[in-house]
Order: sequence, then C-alpha cells, then structure tokens
Amino acid sequence: MEITWLGHSCFRLKGKEASVITDPYADSVGRSLGKVSASLVTVSNDHPHHNNAAAVADAVRIIRGPGEYEVAHILVTGVPTYHDAVKGAELGKNVVYLIEMDDVRICHLGDLGHTLSSKETSTLGAIDVLLVPVGGVCTINASTAAEVIGALEPKLVVPMHYQIADSKVNLEPLDRFLKAMGLRDVPAQTRLSVTASNVPQQTQVVVLQPVQ
Repeated sequence: MEITWLGHSCFRLKGKEASVITDPYADSVGRSLGKVSASLVTVSNDHPHHNNAAAVADAVRIIRGPGEYEVAHILVTGVPTYHDAVKGAELGKNVVYLIEMDDVRICHLGDLGHTLSSKETSTLGAIDVLLVPVGGVCTINASTAAEVIGALEPKLVVPMHYQIADSKVNLEPLDRFLKAMGLRDVPAQTRLSVTASNVPQQTQVVVLQPVQ
C-alpha cells in the first residue's frame, strides 16, 4: 500500500484494489486539492478543511461518522471522539478512523482535540500507521500528540495538520513535534510504501512532503 500526503489532514491511501482519501479540504485551506479520485472517502468533522468530499471523483462511499463499514474490501471503524478537550463544548465532535486494507491497519485521528481514553485505545487496537495532527490551535499540539503516540504504540507515525508553506491555516510548525519526540531532523519523503511484513518493530516517525 502507498500513502501520500495531499496537505493538511488529507491523505491518499492506495491499495492493490482500492483507494481512500481522508479529510479532503476546500481551497480556503490555502492550496488546491486538485483532481483526485478514490473508492472511499472519510470525513472526520464537518469543517470545509476536512469535509470537501465533492472534490473526490468516483467515490463509492463517503463515511462521515462512527460505526463499522466495509467498502471495496476495505474495513473502516469510526470511533467517536471530540474536537477539543472539553467533550466538544467548544469545537464539537470528531471521528477517528481505523482503516484496514491490504492487511495494514492505518489510524487517522482527524481533528482529535484530547488524549485518548483507555476504552478508545483498546477499541483501536494494534496500529501499523498512525496519521496524527501535531499543529495545535484547533487540535492536539506536539506534546499531546507525543502522549497519544505513547498510548497507541503504532509502528509508523506520520504527522499532519501542521504549518506548511502554502497554507493559510495558522498552525504550529513541525519542529515542535519532532522535538517532543526526541528527534532533531527527519528527512521528508514523497510517499510511504507499507506492507504487513515491512513495518518496523519499534515506533518510527516518517515525514511526508505534501504533494498534489
């Protein structure tokens, strides 16, 4: 399976037989999503920076809430969470998605605004790839992201939702997250190829370059 980052919280997960787009954004984020297609779209919260499913062509299903789904041999579990640390009182609800495809378990945290409870952690289970927001402001910041990673113990961590050059969204920079993880510099790559057999034994951070 191949993972590419399209910017903000949007990824393309391309498997052998199907593909997923997560949290497609509107142009108001500061960059254009361009022409994308996928078998399945997941939307973590109802904000233009995350819910522009109309921009994705050929989607068989658009998932917008908690529950269990199966689309094109992709298994998706939506776990209800909140967009803030006060049970949604300020920013509302968020959905964390566990996506299972090609025997790889990917967890997209969306705009998670709090640490996870033991029940939520147990529901998500073993995670091969964690797509985690790290830019603060309207989601968890670097230190909280590091805490969430410690609880989930994923094999691979891909940061998202942080400040990038062409974004109009004011978020914290990536280096704060790297520092919180005890890292100085992680070279960015354009894509991440993952199989069930090549995931590392211990947690590793992978930085992806945003692509169109």
